[in-house]
Amino acid sequence: MQPSAGPALPHTHSRAVHWITTAAALGALVAAVAVVQPADASPKADARPPAPSGPPVPAPDPHAATYPLTCAPGAKAEVISQVSADFDGDGRPETAVVVRCHSDTGTPPSGVYVLSAPAHPGGAPTIAVTLVNPKDDRQISDFRLDGDSVKATVLGFSSDDTPRCCPDLKRTYTWEWRDGRYVALPGPASNAI
Repeated sequence: MQPSAGPALPHTHSRAVHWITTAAALGALVAAVAVVQPADASPKADARPPAPSGPPVPAPDPHAATYPLTCAPGAKAEVISQVSADFDGDGRPETAVVVRCHSDTGTPPSGVYVLSAPAHPGGAPTIAVTLVNPKDDRQISDFRLDGDSVKATVLGFSSDDTPRCCPDLKRTYTWEWRDGRYVALPGPASNAI
């Protein structure tokens, strides 16, 4: 097929002024987009929730919480050890606590819990997660804070015949906040639990 032999149309010839005008308009558009960005266009270094504004929030009081322990009649749950930090990075501290039933003789099993702030002012702290369940018949020693992680030595028993005074299994654990949950990282086994 051959092109039409008719006269050339005036808008089909580009001149230097056309190209300069088009380049200037395109440059202005790119500059405007670079200057006017959405408010959330800055890169995020961390996916943690923003810290609350206002006065600092106190760590949950472990003595004000209710624990899922089945203690003997007349015995109450007692807080053995506690540490507080902002474990999940939300700007509010949590409290990790070792709790067991009070006993004048023997060593009852311990539970390790992470408490979050009360749901409403004046309320009791809530248990966010159980790290060590007392039903697993464990004892806890060397409970401490390591940065934003909780560390403890977990003691246990190799059999039902092992006296409850003398645990014969031992392993150190670190609990860290990862991907929206607490992850238990066991240390090297020493008669592993």
